[in-house]
Amino acid sequence: MVLPRAACSASSPSLLFSRSAASRLVPLASRSFCSSAARRQQTQLLSSSLLLNGRRTPGRPSAGITPSLVQRHTGESIRLLTTQREKVKVLLVLYDGGKHAEEVPELLGTTENELGIRKWLEDQGHTLVTTSDKEGENSKFDQELVDAEIIITTPFHPGYLTAERLAKAKNLKLAITAGIGSDHVDLNAANKTNGGITVAEVTGSNVVSVAEHVVMTILILVRNFVPAHEMIEQGRWDVAEAAKNEFDLEGKVVGTVAVGRIGERVLRRLKPFDCKELLYYDYQPLSPEKEKEIGCRRVTDLEEMLAQCDVVTINCPLHEKTRGLFNKDLIAKMKPGSWLVNTARGAIVVKEDVAEALKSGHLRGYGGDVWFPQPAPKEHPLRYAKNPFGGGNAMVPHMSGTSLDAQKRYADGVKSILDSYLSGRFDYRPEDLIVTGGDYATKAYGERKK
Repeated sequence: MVLPRAACSASSPSLLFSRSAASRLVPLASRSFCSSAARRQQTQLLSSSLLLNGRRTPGRPSAGITPSLVQRHTGESIRLLTTQREKVKVLLVLYDGGKHAEEVPELLGTTENELGIRKWLEDQGHTLVTTSDKEGENSKFDQELVDAEIIITTPFHPGYLTAERLAKAKNLKLAITAGIGSDHVDLNAANKTNGGITVAEVTGSNVVSVAEHVVMTILILVRNFVPAHEMIEQGRWDVAEAAKNEFDLEGKVVGTVAVGRIGERVLRRLKPFDCKELLYYDYQPLSPEKEKEIGCRRVTDLEEMLAQCDVVTINCPLHEKTRGLFNKDLIAKMKPGSWLVNTARGAIVVKEDVAEALKSGHLRGYGGDVWFPQPAPKEHPLRYAKNPFGGGNAMVPHMSGTSLDAQKRYADGVKSILDSYLSGRFDYRPEDLIVTGGDYATKAYGERKK
């Protein structure tokens, strides 16, 4: 297999929001790669012997690598032969499913069903350690991370890979997100750990699931569904009480913060509702053809868009520039009586400020499924926050991207990433890579300092 060197673009522009398909790194064993950091990572993981101009340069094989690799520089190309990994320890952090996981084996994202990978890994001689215990220095997560080579965790029960934890993970080479969104990893620290840890996720695995949940939440809030349903459960019947805060979605202005894979799908699903206008805010515009097809319009100033919207949905990644973005100052710019939906990440909003805006009625409703931290503590203000009418809260556990269909997709994706690593091919999908070899492989998490 011959891998030509590809020309690499200059440094990326600052990015705030989009999880667009753009990835500037093409990984090993696909057609080409351009990052010097990527080459360092590939050499680190693969090199057991090196032939230069037909002469062998002695070198100790890396631990756990069968010495079958030959790496040869030939002009502007590099020839690589795959190398099988042996006896790798994999740490898997998931939520407990209990009796539900036993009743429904399709709940793959649980500690009981383990993404369906235990037998597959053990048949190859690898070790799998699974836990839900992830909090505190004495957690099973912390104990097992010390000598793990691969860590797999999920946005729905994230094992937070802080700089402090990464510093203790002396063998760690690969961190996989079972789903999308790798903000639980300190990516800057990952780039500096062990020569650069590869962080990968299963891009696209649950974008449909999340987009559907967004539309559902918008309708639940606008139609005042939750208080009306609670009324029925309580044995009461008061149509006026339920209808006094109920509206139609038709004729409303809806805007999305970011129009990546999820944001675009949300707009497409809203088109049949005959909204007055569909707006989006993103550093990168959709093509004129897509805008016309969807019937949406870009607004280049976030505050300007928020002031126009009856409904705002947050669909951007969490990074330094979006953490705490929706604070009291920005929320004050929103249209009075508007609804806010967040299925992106809990830390993008300041929870106390959202709760206060809901209590005052400035926000008519807030809904979504993302919290910070996760699991949400019992005293988390967004568990109980309500508007002056006693409703407006459509919060649920982090579930939008973990439907049974989505679990099958991200379980398959995790297995594919594992196979790419363990086989020594390293032929990851470009869009799955977040960081590798000490450098960023995507522009989705904003501009980072080296």
